[in-house]
Amino acid sequence: MPTVSSQTEQTVIMFFPWSTNLTSYFLQNIKDFESAIESNILTNERVLVCFSQSPTKAILFELKYDKGKSVRDTLKYYEDPAFTTSEGITSVLNDIKTISPANRYAMIIGCHGMGWLPVTQTKASGMTTKFHWDYKGGPMTRFFGGLTSEYQINTTTLAEGITDAGIKMDYILFDDCYMSTIEVAYDLKDVTNYLIACPTEIMAYGFPYQTVAPFLLGDVDYSSVCNAFYDFYSSYSSPYGTIGVTDCAELDSLAVIMKEINQQFTFKTSQLTDIQRMDGYSPVLFFDLGDYVAHLCEDSSLLELFNQQLNRAVPYKAHTAKYYSAIINGAVAINSYSGTVVSDPSTNSLASLKEETKWYKATH
Repeated sequence: MPTVSSQTEQTVIMFFPWSTNLTSYFLQNIKDFESAIESNILTNERVLVCFSQSPTKAILFELKYDKGKSVRDTLKYYEDPAFTTSEGITSVLNDIKTISPANRYAMIIGCHGMGWLPVTQTKASGMTTKFHWDYKGGPMTRFFGGLTSEYQINTTTLAEGITDAGIKMDYILFDDCYMSTIEVAYDLKDVTNYLIACPTEIMAYGFPYQTVAPFLLGDVDYSSVCNAFYDFYSSYSSPYGTIGVTDCAELDSLAVIMKEINQQFTFKTSQLTDIQRMDGYSPVLFFDLGDYVAHLCEDSSLLELFNQQLNRAVPYKAHTAKYYSAIINGAVAINSYSGTVVSDPSTNSLASLKEETKWYKATH
């Protein structure tokens, strides 16, 4: 183990579990972060990268500033890292705490994403469903983990791993598809202060760290993170981008109002096609949360209370006019946007376990 340095103010962890076909994009993400570091933005912060080089090998290294350059300092190698288990996640976080003790920690996770869906749902025995990463021919988008279940991680497993490491993150940034979901945020509300993620698919390029990174270090500027993300994707070759920042301290209050609405009203399935869809799946898996509740709640005063709390829960957000889905190899207009999505009204078989989520149990 490397020599332990004195305590810093903030340690940012870039975590890249094995994701099969995104490795080249992850390497670009790291290079982009390095280009920001070369502007000498580090003061009392450290950036550590845990990168899976293959299904069985990973490396932990630090990005450092040295004479106008960003250099990589190798800290540790891992053989057969158990990153899909809470124990494996705890182990690497404990290594990072030892190497880089800090007053505050934050985590950036790059991989494929599929919202709150448990791993068993994504590749159940005999399942023939194609996921967004299975579609070829169009621009590529980015499951929390790899393409197959043995390399995928449940959000509840991540929460357990962070808890067991004795850390609460400043923020968790998911550089993955469909992770700005209310179910994911509720799973992670006790292990992070903020969740930064996309409610739709994100283009394979991921977050533009060369412009976003300065706002993720030190005094985190969530509004500027959203603005930089939007500015990049507005002029990108595939000009589609959605982002939301969830304040996890506001989620319990949101759940209380949501439960009251659910006790008074029952959603009419005839309205399904009227809600803002946020994916290309059929039936739809992820709906805009605000638009769903607007169609569910018939009490204007109660709806106003919900919307006010939703704005407190997702205070920062941005989106282009349309989002892209690899499933349909096309773009869908965004007419209603709250920065987070929900699967409550979904009739897709993949959502069959939605009633087991912590969010559903708290709101029904």
